[in-house]
Amino acid sequence: MTTQTQEAKDKYIFRGTNKQKGRTNAISPENSLMKHLAYGRIMLDKEVPSAEFQSAEREIGLICMSGNCSIDVDGEQKRIDQYDSIYIPRDSTVRISTDSSVDLAECSAEVENKYPLQVVRYTDVKNNSSLSFDTGTENNRRRVNITLGKNIDAGRILAGFTTSEPGNWTSFPPHEHAEMLEELYVYYDMPAPAFGIQLVYSNTDEPEFVGIVHDGDAVVMPKGFHPNVSVPGHSINFLWMMAAHREKEDRQFGVVNVQPGFDKGGTGLEASRK
Repeated sequence: MTTQTQEAKDKYIFRGTNKQKGRTNAISPENSLMKHLAYGRIMLDKEVPSAEFQSAEREIGLICMSGNCSIDVDGEQKRIDQYDSIYIPRDSTVRISTDSSVDLAECSAEVENKYPLQVVRYTDVKNNSSLSFDTGTENNRRRVNITLGKNIDAGRILAGFTTSEPGNWTSFPPHEHAEMLEELYVYYDMPAPAFGIQLVYSNTDEPEFVGIVHDGDAVVMPKGFHPNVSVPGHSINFLWMMAAHREKEDRQFGVVNVQPGFDKGGTGLEASRK
């Protein structure tokens, strides 16, 4: 591996992943520290109204961030709207089209087995208290939405999104799950001048990453604790995507190790285990 390639793989932050029309791949095991997880964006409008691709050996999860679209998976037609999600099996032919515009966040991971095509309506997520819930205290309160979790049959991927109260910390208390799951965050709905600060560390004296994050940026978390904080007056909002190291066996949300010293009051994710 060349030095330049190694430096690229050692990156923790990927800037402006929501800037390009069509289907783009931003993060993968080939250009990052991820072993299984990949992330990309599918942004369509009247100029670029469709995208077609093969899932090959990877299962794919799509979360609709805005707009709406029709999705054809091996001849089976589905339609999704804002905050709906869809799980697409490996070995599928996929065609996505819109007559207006759509912004889809894509996560994927390689799997051995083929799981069924599944659509998740956000209305169903909102009405399930173990999939959509408020957690945290006065300075780290946020809402967690699990869109591709225990509600679907899948091999590796888990996904959803978190919205904070203005000026609050999230992913708090600091926790990690590196033995089971790798993760990445993608920040959204944070128009300027909003920004956040993301940390990734195993040791606070020598953090792997500390940096300012803006709308459309993504940060990988192959290991380590990963709290973040928003600036006063603004929220930090992010998609989270995870891939299990062991297919099926490690695909569990909310099983975490809390940083020692912060482990006296629970994980903040207890509702997800109901």
